[in-house]
Amino acid sequence: MRPVFRDATSPRSRRYPDAVTRAEPPGHGHGHGHGHFSGPIPVGPTAAKVVVGLLIAIGVAVFAGAVALWPSGQAVDIPAPFQTTGGGAVVTEAGTVVEQDIGPCGSSSAGRPFTGDPVPPATDAYQCQRSIVTIDSGPNEGTRTLLEIGPGPGQPDLRVGEEIRLVRQVDPSGATQYSFYDYSRGLPLALIITAFAVVIVAVARWRGLRALIGLLIAFGVLVVFMLPALLDGKPAVPVALVGGAIILYAVLYLAHGVNLRTSSALLGTLASMLLAALLSYLAIWMTHLTGLSEEQNTDVQLYLEQVSITGLLLAGFIIGSLGVLNDVTITQAASAFELAALDPTASRRKVFSSAMRVGRDHIASTVYTLVLAYAGGALPLLLLFSVAGRSISDVLTGDAVAIEVVRACVGGIALALSVPLTTGIAALLARPGAPETVARKGRHAR
Repeated sequence: MRPVFRDATSPRSRRYPDAVTRAEPPGHGHGHGHGHFSGPIPVGPTAAKVVVGLLIAIGVAVFAGAVALWPSGQAVDIPAPFQTTGGGAVVTEAGTVVEQDIGPCGSSSAGRPFTGDPVPPATDAYQCQRSIVTIDSGPNEGTRTLLEIGPGPGQPDLRVGEEIRLVRQVDPSGATQYSFYDYSRGLPLALIITAFAVVIVAVARWRGLRALIGLLIAFGVLVVFMLPALLDGKPAVPVALVGGAIILYAVLYLAHGVNLRTSSALLGTLASMLLAALLSYLAIWMTHLTGLSEEQNTDVQLYLEQVSITGLLLAGFIIGSLGVLNDVTITQAASAFELAALDPTASRRKVFSSAMRVGRDHIASTVYTLVLAYAGGALPLLLLFSVAGRSISDVLTGDAVAIEVVRACVGGIALALSVPLTTGIAALLARPGAPETVARKGRHAR
């Protein structure tokens, strides 16, 4: 006898809502023909098969897309602004500030490795901040160098004991030269990430651990597939859709388990991601956004001619919407399944309506999060515009701010539409059949 879904009211179904058992022969269920039906509900496998079949088909298409878009692995020349004076990639070494003062600059020891004291400057024409730094890695490990930093905005204010990163390069004469690159943040970042992981696992336990593994997979997809494919000149939107789908399959099933509830959320999220891609394309086309107001996009256009800036904008919109879509869809799917389990007599329409009430509250709160997150990212830009004396209409319609406005609106539309879409799929799977259908099957089973 073919497998069917057990009634959601049974104890086993409460523990394993997606459990599949064999149907009991007529007359062997509880009540033995007393006018009601309490055996497994033989309705719903068709809907489940449709959803699972769709996800398998989409998975095959995503795999084929990944194969077709996989980067060739060809080397990309380093653009001139990102090269060292020797023409190679920037190499950094660890350093620690051991001495610090203000004094005359112009020492011939500046930037050079040495073991004793730096050579005094020939003149004291100008003053600057002088930092003696020990070199803690690389071929000159154990030696020291002198950094001379002139006063001015944006210049680092080094202190004794601070760990920094030094750029190591070779000047035209072949001598090794060191210069300040950035502060060393390895240990603080490691501590923060460790605290994040510990709290997530402590609160969410094994599910939290699986979510962290999903994050690592998402990062791997970004680094191993998406970025190399974009550098290879592959179309940005298909790359974003394929990469986003891979991330969603891994993240959702790892964090929430392989079951119908997660499958309904996944299908809703995939559909919403595709919708976000279409909306992003229409919005960028209507508003003529170029992205060239952002310095990094200008650099990409100048030095990576094979990468489309418009495509990159679209890909950013798509990937940026995944997190909030995932949050909303899994919540809606969980709400629908829980409501169906609490009220076994509820029809699909009632389950859908009840879950939608939860979804509307979720939309209202998440839209604030979405818009304020983008506004926070654009805060320095808005501050500059506020002192430039420009009208608010010019500021809002300028390319830089319009990108954030469109990004927030597209994400909000996709978010809002994902709620009824996911709720409908979940209600279809969570409630195998309406109560009257179950009653009719019970009468036929007597």
